[in-house]
Amino acid sequence: MTEAPLMFTGIVTAIGEIIAVAPRADDLRRLTIACDYDPASIALGASIACSGTCMTVVDSGRSEGRAWFAVDAAAETLRVTTVGTWGVGSRINLERSLKIGDELGGHIVTGHIDGLAEVVARADLTEMARFTFRAPPPLARFIAAKGSVALDGVSLTVNEVAANDFTVLIIPHTLQVTTFGSLAQNDRVNLEVDLMARYAARLIETR
Repeated sequence: MTEAPLMFTGIVTAIGEIIAVAPRADDLRRLTIACDYDPASIALGASIACSGTCMTVVDSGRSEGRAWFAVDAAAETLRVTTVGTWGVGSRINLERSLKIGDELGGHIVTGHIDGLAEVVARADLTEMARFTFRAPPPLARFIAAKGSVALDGVSLTVNEVAANDFTVLIIPHTLQVTTFGSLAQNDRVNLEVDLMARYAARLIETR
């Protein structure tokens, strides 16, 4: 048996590539993802965050010198995340689930996507890139300056907030090791709001 997944931290450990997409029964879609993980370390039933979406490994192996694993995406996942838009060649951020004793390098991320954020603007600066995102109105209240947010599985600190828009600054390393390097205006990303912000809002609502 595999250990129950605990959580994620929003620190991407690999970029995967979709190498096959196949429809399955009951509104499922099977995605096969190539990556640089050791195939022996990818256990059936393990949880891997795929651009922020927690997905369960249903098959794995090695082909043409690269490891691969397969996941099944249900109708709800296809509807509320970017998973429904992935095709052969799509590149996605990957993170293995956190184990006891691992460093919590980002913030607590569950892998449960709340909605989609849209890239409103991108400005490439000398030492970094500044992205402006637009969050769905129901989720904007959970996003605060200096707070945390997970976008396509990447833990980021919010820089500024104005109504439903918020900005983040991305350093060159993050641009290189995640899919943010190719992100452009009008693209959409998976958004998970900070768990602590959600709990705080709930406590205020119940008072």
